Amino acid sequence: MEKTLYNGEATIYVVETLETGVEVKKVDSQGRLILPADWREAEIGKNREIYIIKRKGYLKIVPKRRIDLTESFDKIDLGVESIGNWSEFQKKFYEAQP
Repeated sequence: MEKTLYNGEATIYVVETLETGVEVKKVDSQGRLILPADWREAEIGKNREIYIIKRKGYLKIVPKRRIDLTESFDKIDLGVESIGNWSEFQKKFYEAQP
């Protein structure tokens, strides 16, 4: 059995199916609009805060989420067992830098 190999590039895309929709909303005289209730409940929750990102020609609304930074504390390997002496840690850390 003969095999032919080609130089090339393979691209694999992972696509997540999202429920999306387009709704036409009215803006009142003070610039307010009503966000869809199902989106508010699912995305904003009790926080009740959003980021509004201004772009040329459109606004992007992103829910503000609280990030728990402690989830990543034990995931970084600094190459030392503990940081008891800060100056010693800095010395080893900067020696390891290229």
